[in-house]
Parts: sequence; C-alpha cells; structure tokens
Amino acid sequence: MKVDVRNLSGDKVDTVEQPAEIFEVSVNPGLMHQALVRQMANARIGSRKTKTRAEKRGGGAKPWRQKGTGRARHGSRRSPIWVGGGKAHGPVVRGHGKRMPRQMRQAALRCALSEKASRAQIVVVDELTFDQPKTKTMVGVLAALAPNAGSSLVVLPDRNDAVEKSVRNLDTASTLRASYLNIRDLMGHDMVVLPLASIEVIRSHLGREG
Repeated sequence: MKVDVRNLSGDKVDTVEQPAEIFEVSVNPGLMHQALVRQMANARIGSRKTKTRAEKRGGGAKPWRQKGTGRARHGSRRSPIWVGGGKAHGPVVRGHGKRMPRQMRQAALRCALSEKASRAQIVVVDELTFDQPKTKTMVGVLAALAPNAGSSLVVLPDRNDAVEKSVRNLDTASTLRASYLNIRDLMGHDMVVLPLASIEVIRSHLGREG
C-alpha cells in the first residue's frame, strides 16, 4: 500500500510503499489485548505488603480469662478482628509478570500498526531533525502533520536529543525509539508520526513473519 510522504510543513513530497507484512495484516483484537495486559502486568512492582497476626508485635498474653467475664472469648490481641491486629488475607510481595512468546508479541505489534494504518492514523515524514531543541517549533510541526490528533507518538529511528527535548514539555505528544516500539504506546496515542528511517528499523524487527 502506497502512502504519502510529507515534509515538516505537512506538504506531500513523495510516496512510499509500506511493508504489507507489517501494515496490512489481519487485526487480532484478542492478541493485542493479551499483549497489552502482559505489558501492564510486567510494569507492576508488586511490593504491597500487610502484616499477618503472626508478624504483629505483642499478643502473647490472653486478653482476659476464657469464662466468667460476660465478654466474648479472645486468645490474642493480634487477631484480625482487633484494632491494631494482623490483616487476614492481605496483599503480599509477589511478582505480577506474565510471559508471552516473542513471536506473539511481534504479531500483536503488527496488528496494532495495521489497525493504525487502516484508520489513517499514521503519517509518514521524510525526515525529522532539528538543529537545536525548540518546543514551539515541534508544536508547529505536529499541527501541520496531525492537525486533528488529540495525542501524537513520534517514533524515532535512533537517539535524537533535539527532537526528544522538543517534545518533552508537550502534554499531548511523546517520543519513542523504533527499537522500543510497544503495544501500550501505540494504542495510547491517536496519531503516529513515522519518519522513513523508522520504517526501516521497524521492518528489521517485525518484517519477518513467524
């Protein structure tokens, strides 16, 4: 599928053939959801912890005798029903990570890119370089390339300090290197700004089926 290539002013300067094995595959929503759940789960720290009655301090002596007081029987002040007692069935330190085969993760990315392409949510630019960081300039570039986008993801082929710093202060845009492409960032932005060099990086990572 041929798509227009634009310059930083938003004008069409060329056309390019997008790799069909990346941008024209059958979309599998279930696979995309599985990849997103995996990424979100792996980002969790899992450090929440509460003390059980065995870990609470005190409670060695029986609060009062078993019979004859008229009150309910109790054996320890560390019981979960006491104020200051242990927590029953509370959270413990554990890992929330989920595993997913690499080929499935790559297939999910191809689905996400194909969905974006089918909805015209990918804009290809010939080159995206700045001499120095300038947020105001980046605002103008994004307005020209994606005027109606609520949020934009700028996918860079490699490290580019000037562009990354220009986007850093924008609430509606973010940058990502093509080698770090992931399902969460793709689905979390309305528009993807893709330089030609980034397409080659993505092709090298996702171009081979299986």
